[in-house]
Amino acid sequence: MKKLLLTLALCFCALTASAQNIAVGGRIGSGLQIQGEFQFDNDNYGEGRFGMSWLSGGGLTVDCTLLYQWEIAKFNLTPGYGEWFVDAGAGVNVGGKAHYAYVGVAGCAKFGIKLKDLPIKVAIDWTPIFGPEIAYYKKYRASDFYGRGLANFALSCVYCF
Repeated sequence: MKKLLLTLALCFCALTASAQNIAVGGRIGSGLQIQGEFQFDNDNYGEGRFGMSWLSGGGLTVDCTLLYQWEIAKFNLTPGYGEWFVDAGAGVNVGGKAHYAYVGVAGCAKFGIKLKDLPIKVAIDWTPIFGPEIAYYKKYRASDFYGRGLANFALSCVYCF
């Protein structure tokens, strides 16, 4: 688990080093997380989230997600307020607490608006997680599909630098 978290942290640093535009904010819904977005040369961007989740069914867990997001569409529903967007992404999610862990592939579907007069993006996203959840304690071991990971919905707000 420690090696996986170290690898994720190194990938996060590599994304930061190659980024041009940075956005920082928060995400609340199925958990409470700090969110960072790193815009690349094209319209695609990397997204990292770190915080806590209450999807485990047994209290709070530490949660980390790294995603690569593709810009799918931009459109002007409300030209006076900002530009609406639809993004989709894929990445990895890992989390856990004492004697419990989960890891899996994460997808993302995001719908939001980049405000016209403020450097702020507000979005609603669904980030389903497909992978196992593992419980372990002394000689006890159990694993199952992490079904609660499919309920990962949230509202995010980031400030674009």
